[in-house]
Amino acid sequence: MAKFDNSFTDELRQRLSLVDVIGRKIPLTKKGQNYWGCCPFHNEKTPSFSVSEEKGFYHCFGCGEHGDIISFTMKSENIDFKTAISELANMAGIKMPELKQKTPEQKQAEENYVKITESAAQIYQDLLYTEIGKVALDYIKKRGFSDEMIKKYRIGYAPKNNIISSKFANTKVDKLVATGLVRVGDYGPYDFFRDKLMFPIFNAHGQIVAFSGRSLDGSEPKYINTTDTELFHKRQTIFGFNFARDAIHRQNRSIVVEGQIDAIQMQNHGFSETVAPLGTALTEDHVAILCKSNRNIVFCFDGDNAGQKAAMRACTLVLPFLRDNSDVRFAFVSGGKDPDEILKNQGEPAMKKIIDNAVPLIDFLWDNVNKNYLINTPNGRTQADKFLKECLSKITDKIFQNEIEQEYNGRKFNQWHKWKKEKYTPEIELPDTDSMTINIIKSIVQTYPEISEKHLDFLSSLNIHFDEDAPKSDLSPENAEKFIVSFKLQKYIQKLDQEKQQILSDLLNNSESNIEKIKEIDEKIKETHEKLELLLDMNNK
Repeated sequence: MAKFDNSFTDELRQRLSLVDVIGRKIPLTKKGQNYWGCCPFHNEKTPSFSVSEEKGFYHCFGCGEHGDIISFTMKSENIDFKTAISELANMAGIKMPELKQKTPEQKQAEENYVKITESAAQIYQDLLYTEIGKVALDYIKKRGFSDEMIKKYRIGYAPKNNIISSKFANTKVDKLVATGLVRVGDYGPYDFFRDKLMFPIFNAHGQIVAFSGRSLDGSEPKYINTTDTELFHKRQTIFGFNFARDAIHRQNRSIVVEGQIDAIQMQNHGFSETVAPLGTALTEDHVAILCKSNRNIVFCFDGDNAGQKAAMRACTLVLPFLRDNSDVRFAFVSGGKDPDEILKNQGEPAMKKIIDNAVPLIDFLWDNVNKNYLINTPNGRTQADKFLKECLSKITDKIFQNEIEQEYNGRKFNQWHKWKKEKYTPEIELPDTDSMTINIIKSIVQTYPEISEKHLDFLSSLNIHFDEDAPKSDLSPENAEKFIVSFKLQKYIQKLDQEKQQILSDLLNNSESNIEKIKEIDEKIKETHEKLELLLDMNNK
């Protein structure tokens, strides 16, 4: 039977969370490293169905059913392989490839690719410890790398000459070109990496599929990476992920930094769950891979403008992957430093403090909006509100989305529209409000901030401290607003009565004009009473 290219099914498994897919069918509860639920393939009351996100398979200890994300979709929905793949591809947001089987030639090409990259890594590492690689070795040692670290990450040196082209002279040029290590110019093949400190790039299985080369003479770009190949795609590759995978599960989070040296130093100084994007800004694919392993992420960026922008990009990318059990935070290294420098000069405790003080996503997004929009103006608040709503619309968990929206509504009401008496200055001071009414109004304000915003000026005049706790209102939104409006009308009538009494006391001073004022007030009182009676009639229906 024809099969899909393994790389496509691997990508599905990489992008989609097994727990999320199965969790759509049955409730799952996390116990230890695995998730448990009642098996969907046989009747049971006690959960014996285990789901391992880390290993990528499920197993029922009751009926023996076992498989991965594809087999579960096939069995649970009673569909064939192709239909299951199509459904999962749609869920992952990726295009279905044509149904095809790998040819022996394709399989052989992949094997040759890995053999060449593995051999090249060994050549580079051997050269690092020769006289030719002395400058590179001195540099990496000064950066705090031990021989054990160099060996573990297989760091090496690419010389100025065409070492790979020469060493693989008997290998067909097209095979070398396919790895990205060699290019062909007017005078024949030449090495892509020359005079570079070399960092091998591993895939999730621990195979070397590409390289990242760092300049040693200060020239730009600082890093160059293997261009995309059949086995390597920068947008889908996370540096250090093969080393960090187990630690991410143990620590129940991942830490994302900006560069590979930072990632390596973090991994070797107590933060083994650290990774970095590779040669490009963080992508949706990177976030999908991380969230599949664990939805708890700490993004650690420089505190400068570029770092803030990178953090904001990460924030918008991670929003569709948020769940109610996600914990996404943002940490910043200030003072023009990076994690590598912090660890070298101040040690692990200083870095731990930075990570521990990371700001939750909901606070980071709120702070970012307040910094970038003029929220003290109506236009600025409108723009900020639109931006927040656009961000929240990306959250696919609608219940969770609604909870965050309610949180922001409260913040907008209490922080964007501060309670200040000077915003409303009636000519005559309004009468005091009884304690029962105060508690009802507090309850309405804290339960329905969107209603409160409509009557902001009036509410801010009542001398009530709205930041004090109040019981949640049991009024419906409609009745809550009717209560506010009716109370507002009653206050207005009281205000008019006070004005009338004041005019009557001064009647002798200017009788003609005051009589006209009294008539106007009486007319307003009559109109307001009619509105109030109408509103009360509506409440009684």
